[in-house]
Amino acid sequence: MAEAERIIGTPDTPDDGGEHEASAGAPAGGAAVGASGEAGASGAGEQGTPARRTGRGRRIAVLFAVAAFAYALDLVSKMLVVSRLEGHAPIQVVGDLLELHAIRNPGAAFGFGAAFTVIFTLIAAAVIVVIIRLARKLYSFPWAVALGLLLGGALGNLTDRVFRAPGVFEGEVVDFIAPKGFAVFNLADSAIVCGGILIVLLSFRGLDPDGTVHKD
Repeated sequence: MAEAERIIGTPDTPDDGGEHEASAGAPAGGAAVGASGEAGASGAGEQGTPARRTGRGRRIAVLFAVAAFAYALDLVSKMLVVSRLEGHAPIQVVGDLLELHAIRNPGAAFGFGAAFTVIFTLIAAAVIVVIIRLARKLYSFPWAVALGLLLGGALGNLTDRVFRAPGVFEGEVVDFIAPKGFAVFNLADSAIVCGGILIVLLSFRGLDPDGTVHKD
């Protein structure tokens, strides 16, 4: 009798085991599919991120390259002016329409605001900080050029404010480009003006520093 019960009961054992394996395998398989699906979705969502980061890195590199070029050009030109032109008669470049005439300017660009040297120094420093912070959101090549010109020009004149006489933060800026009937200026002033004009044009076109375009 016991032998018969054993024989009759034996078929149930594989079936139960099969059900346990199937039920155990189903969640495992589902979890695997879910995990792969989530991984795929995550990968698809982040697929453009490296390229976007690379684009931002290139724009930042352009910004600092333009700034370095503008700053170096301004610095070298002022060194040459101080060593070879300061204390001498003006040099005519285009008749009397354009001369090279070395002067020391305690004011802002083009000789304005001579009584506010320290204030202009602080403004220049603030502009530099703002540009550097804005670079984190930079994805536009034209904006990189514009901000680079502003940064290089601001650094050029700030260097004069800090290191030239009569003292720190009160230094006089070296100006030497003298068009007829206009204020005397330098290459840093030119870079600032060009960068500002470019920013105005980009704003009129609706192009933001992050690369997006909006229309009012």
